[in-house]
Amino acid sequence: MLSNTTKYAVRATIYIAQKSLNNEKIGIKKITDELDIPAPFLGKILQNLVKKKILLSAKGPNGGFSLGREASEISLLDIMEVIDGLDYFNTCLIGIKSCTSGGKVCPTHDKYGPIRKQLFELFKTETVEALVEDINKSGGEIII
Repeated sequence: MLSNTTKYAVRATIYIAQKSLNNEKIGIKKITDELDIPAPFLGKILQNLVKKKILLSAKGPNGGFSLGREASEISLLDIMEVIDGLDYFNTCLIGIKSCTSGGKVCPTHDKYGPIRKQLFELFKTETVEALVEDINKSGGEIII
């Protein structure tokens, strides 16, 4: 359901939130090494998040990435919207044009509609802060 790009963006944002204390910058090398994501690919992903002020970046020897706003203010939906957009919540599950243009609905429309709404609400309300807290409570790590 989520693209790999969005999954990488979510993982990296959670990692940055978890590891950066006092808005300390986390270098891209450290992130890519820990999460096993190719550096050029992750760099592009993180720059998109910087453009939308989800992350901040600084260049130089003490540079890196930090959160652009409080972790409690960053939802999964915010990240998904930057990376893939919100078409997933507005288009037909199986790609039938009439389903979204007001015509006849597809065979999955009535079954999938409530699930789509639940997913939207989950992504809208689940914050990076809550995910970091849950990961820390469980003793889990955001690694490969």
